[in-house]
Amino acid sequence: MNDAEDKGYLQGRGAQLNTANRFLKTNLEKIHPEAIDDWEDGPLRTHYIPSAAKTIVNKVDSPDVRMWYSLNPYQGCEHGCIYCYARNSHEYWGFSAGLDFERKIIIKHDAPALFRKFLERKNWDATPISLSGNTDCYQPAERKFRLTRQLLEIALQYRQPIGMITKNALILRDLDILQEMAKRQLVTVYISLTSLDESLRMKMEPRTATAKLRLRVIASLSEAGLPVGVMTAPIIPALNSHEIPALLQAAAGQGAKTAGYTLVRLNGAIQPIFKDWLQKNFPDRCDKVWHQIEACHQGQVNDSRFGTRMRGEGNFAEIIRNTFALHCRLNDLNIEPVVLNSRLFRVPQAQLRLF
Repeated sequence: MNDAEDKGYLQGRGAQLNTANRFLKTNLEKIHPEAIDDWEDGPLRTHYIPSAAKTIVNKVDSPDVRMWYSLNPYQGCEHGCIYCYARNSHEYWGFSAGLDFERKIIIKHDAPALFRKFLERKNWDATPISLSGNTDCYQPAERKFRLTRQLLEIALQYRQPIGMITKNALILRDLDILQEMAKRQLVTVYISLTSLDESLRMKMEPRTATAKLRLRVIASLSEAGLPVGVMTAPIIPALNSHEIPALLQAAAGQGAKTAGYTLVRLNGAIQPIFKDWLQKNFPDRCDKVWHQIEACHQGQVNDSRFGTRMRGEGNFAEIIRNTFALHCRLNDLNIEPVVLNSRLFRVPQAQLRLF
């Protein structure tokens, strides 16, 4: 029995610990649990925290990311993906990038009103906006709060182009809106697919839809007339890198027309969180995975350099890059780019009469 099978392992969570928040001078830690009568409500309970946001659309300055603006109705994500780059951003809210990221979800109730306000700026040119650019807009909280659906309704009303990425089948709930947007070339959707191995998926992305369900989502979106792609990200050497051919073939077989990937990088607090997870779940190959990640980033597992951080360098990174390109060609992926239509944008007259 390895550590992941011990009764102390938190099933249903990705992170198994809370790392210290670099912005806080003091941190609360459970050092001697036998002396504590009450420690919150247990590590598996999710808390929804309301936030009075001032803005909802953020400009993206990174040249490595194919988006200009992002729209995030939630911060933190109950999906619990162990590798998620958004974990570090949870520290800005005063929480840990570890378990807090998965169980303390910030809800931006004002998101719809703030989105309307943003779209009605005088100089707004209807540049495509990514929903979401940080955490998954269809995470479990969406069933309760329905902020993503409201944002899509507004986007359709204003004819605002939207790009989406998710790993949750809840997106099919909004197929009625998405179809109307697709008719006007206002939406493109990427489904995140990182492994066809269910045992790996359950450890790496514990509260997400299964790979089979995600493939059905790709098929449903494609049949409904949406331009749909697959994002095989992140690719982790010696863990899921061998699955690239199968992932691309499976997605293309269900109707995906485009594909993308990134190479894993473990910046900030993600480094100790990921290593702890790796040691507990894959003790037999922990060192191999770790060293191959290092080999892709000049001897480090973290990389913030524009131009290389998303793809890596070195032999392993080149093998991954070539394998991905080859199987995109074999599966007729990325033949034609998806172009969204910004010319239809309008501010509804009914809104103007409110002022």
